[in-house]
Formats: sequence, C-alpha cells, structure tokens
Amino acid sequence: MIQARLRKSVNESAANTIFTLEAEFEWAGGIAAVFGPASSGKTLLLDLLAGLIRPDEGRLMVDGQILYDRATGVNLPPRRRPCGYVLSSPSLLPHLTLRQNLLFAASCLGLPRLERHRLVEESLARYEIAAAAQQKPVEAGPESRLRCAFARASLAAPKLLLVDEPAEPGIGRSEALNLILESQRQGAPTILYATRRIEDCLELGAHLLVISGGRILQAGSCREVLETPASAEVARLVGGFNLLPATITALDPSRDMSRLKLDAVELTGPYFPGHLRGDRVTLCVRWEDLRAVPASGKPGPNQLAAALLRISGSRHNVRLHLSGDLVVEMPLPEWQQHSHVRQWMVEFPAERLRVV
Repeated sequence: MIQARLRKSVNESAANTIFTLEAEFEWAGGIAAVFGPASSGKTLLLDLLAGLIRPDEGRLMVDGQILYDRATGVNLPPRRRPCGYVLSSPSLLPHLTLRQNLLFAASCLGLPRLERHRLVEESLARYEIAAAAQQKPVEAGPESRLRCAFARASLAAPKLLLVDEPAEPGIGRSEALNLILESQRQGAPTILYATRRIEDCLELGAHLLVISGGRILQAGSCREVLETPASAEVARLVGGFNLLPATITALDPSRDMSRLKLDAVELTGPYFPGHLRGDRVTLCVRWEDLRAVPASGKPGPNQLAAALLRISGSRHNVRLHLSGDLVVEMPLPEWQQHSHVRQWMVEFPAERLRVV
C-alpha cells in the first residue's frame, strides 16, 4: 500500500518559471502507470518517492512505513527506503562490468561475501545477461544495459519498484514492458511506471495515474479512465475521444434521458446528474462508439450529416476525419466496402454519450 501526499516546487531556470508538483494518491499494489505528457511531473514524482529529491511538504508511507513526513521531520535517505529505481537511462558505472555493477550494488546490502555473489549470479541468470556479464556498459548492447538496470534495482527485493520510461536509443518499448512484467512475476509487489504512451498502460493492464502540469487529474483502472474520463483534459490526454461543445436543453431523471443541442442538431442521451437545463458542456464520446453510414436522405434521430475530409488508421481500423471535428473509427473491411463514399451520416448511440 502506498499513501502519498507530496508537494514540491522547482525552478525551471531555462524558462525562469516555477513548476509545482502536488500529488496525492493511495494505491494498494500491483502495476501502476503514471501517464502524462512530457514535462508533466512524472520523473519528479518518481524522484520524490525514491528520496532523490526532498519534498517541500507532505507525507509518504509504503506498507505502513513512513518514508517522509514534513510534520515530524522524517526523511529516509534513498539507501534506507524499500525502493528500487530504474532511471530513464540505465546510469551504470562505466568503468565496471555488468557483473561488477551488480556486485557494487550488492555491497550496500550488508550481506556476507558469498551471499552477495550468489545473489548477483541469480540476478544475471534471471534477467538473462550472464553472457554479457564481463562486458562494460559501453560494450554491452542497450538491451543488456536495461536488463542490468532492472537487475540492480531488484537486488534488495524492494517493496516498490520505480521505472522511468527508457530514453536510451535502441531500447524498444516492448523490452521495457516485458521486464516490468517479469519483475512482477519475480515477486516485485508494487511497480510504478512513468510513461507518455497510453498503449503501454493498456498492455500492462495497469492502474492509471493521469498527470499533467504537476497535478494528478484522475486515478483509476485503465478501463475506468478510458470509459469515463473525469474531464476534457483527461480525455484529450488519453486520446480517442470526440470532444464537442453542446448545450443541455432537457433533463428527465424519471426516464433516464437528456437532450443536447449540438450545433443545430438535437441529440438524446442518458440523464446527466449534477447538471441543469441550459448548461454548456463538452460532449465526450469515443471514436469507436460512433457509427458512420453512407448518407442517404435526411438525418434520422441522433444522426448528423458530415463530409469526409481525410482518413488515417492502422492495419485493422480506419479513422474517418469528418467535418464538424468528428472522428469515427471503423473496421478496415467495412471501410473498404464504402471507400468511395464522401458524404456520411454519423449516428450517436444515446447510451454511449457522456458530458464533462
């Protein structure tokens, strides 16, 4: 269990501005991802948890152990915290071999010599770098360096493993994700991974902390965040949403129904508690929840006419970028049947509409 309430202000000298991180969250364990754009505070949060940077105020507990508490003056140094840290760059000692790097880290654990060597040999085998053990970091490949960094961070069987998104050229994202999952299988109870890629969060099945501008905007499972973003900013960050300005024109809780005006079109949606008639809101609906059909006649209920502007997508899906800032995602075979169509009707399923 992690319980964190931390605040830290830092001077960004290049821009001559002050950046402030304010993070408060609880998390029971497993894999969590700190997801956000560049310069949002992800690495700063990891540094605070690891003890590399001292917060200005707050409190941090891991499994009931207080690591930092401004009120009582507790601030455990990194070596005394039950944390391992894999930095964005492996940061291995360049004059030592991979084995020697691990032996140096093991020497800080206070174990007998034979026990240290046994632990290092097990780590070399577990992270599959025994063949590169006699190489110095510059001689080893980027994958071996990353594996050595994971092995070093895991030597003391930490309660909390912190992993920053790899920034070293030559390291594929799949390699880092595989090592995170492997570390969990090897017994790391709690892993916190900082990343700018929502795809990584989905692949890991991680608990999600969405961060931007030094603030945690939403915390929850990937599914919860992707289905019910707490704000338009969260929806923009995770991607895949149409965000459209609308006005609530009717609310009927007895029928679980609302009416929305989108441009000149009236849409029916579910009842939106906490709102009043006349409220200006942002309609939030995922690309794949809309359905586009070739236009034929006038729009029907919950339909909007739109012209195709361009397409994008992947091997399996095509995104239709339509007039009115609409994006609809459809399976590739369906698009291939209608690739000649330029005028479309977009259907808004009432039960999938959300407002933020």
